[in-house]
Amino acid sequence: MMARIVKVAGAQLGGVQRAETREAVVARMLALMDQAFERGCDLVVYPELALTTFFPRYHVTTAEEIDPWFETEMPNAVVQPLFDRARKYGIGFYLGYGEIAEDDSGKHRYNTSILVDKSGFIVGKYRKIHLPGHSGYESERDFQTLEKYYFSVGNLGFPVWNTMGGVMGMCICNDRRWPETFRVMGLQGVEMVLLGFNTPTLNHKYFEPPHLRVFYSDLCVQAGAYQNSTWVVAVAKAGNEDGQHLMGASVIVAPTGQIVARSYTDGDELIIAACDLDECRAGKENMFNFNAHRRPEHYRLLVE
Repeated sequence: MMARIVKVAGAQLGGVQRAETREAVVARMLALMDQAFERGCDLVVYPELALTTFFPRYHVTTAEEIDPWFETEMPNAVVQPLFDRARKYGIGFYLGYGEIAEDDSGKHRYNTSILVDKSGFIVGKYRKIHLPGHSGYESERDFQTLEKYYFSVGNLGFPVWNTMGGVMGMCICNDRRWPETFRVMGLQGVEMVLLGFNTPTLNHKYFEPPHLRVFYSDLCVQAGAYQNSTWVVAVAKAGNEDGQHLMGASVIVAPTGQIVARSYTDGDELIIAACDLDECRAGKENMFNFNAHRRPEHYRLLVE
């Protein structure tokens, strides 16, 4: 049997400034996709809210100020070149962005990611569920974390998709800190979790040394990978973004929990790993054979 190799490029972005146009950001993303193609990659993973600055650090109050940070359709004219280039190269990609969606209950804003296959079509969508931060302005902060103000809680669950030769799942940023994120996808046989994030180097509510912030991020991703025997590709923004430093620390983690690729700069950077999806089997069939070893009758407190 041939190994199922997915060569993944984590496309870390340096800071995206508030004044930077989407066209300029997309040009940077295309340059990274070009590098990924030259290095034989099958899949490119971009960060959370890749097209804009991390706008929840700002408190603005009108729809006229807020809505320009969001996309009303995907693809749209500005990001279409990403789809076209991916189709030309035969590369899939994960993209995080702010989404405006309307349904019978009205207008909603989500922190969203999509999965695009090698033919350039959107095959999956995820909306962030674990929103961190706060819902109102807090004057004691240098920067806000207003995700609960800007975004509705995601309403699509944690689905997985059979695409690009494996079972793919998605989550976003703070989702990685909650083991249920990985377990729900693990129960569906996930083999690769794609994860974009934006994490400040300093916590503005209380002090944590930067090395501990990176440690916590790694810990969550490595545990999720190991306990569900899945690859995890976690890709950040990094460096100065509108005066706030983002820690980067993009990683690709194997189903053993081992980090196999890591970013080392504060700028636009590719991290690459050839991921053998069949390496998920050892954990899924042995230590984390859920059918054999889980005892859900004793876990009711988790959801009651």
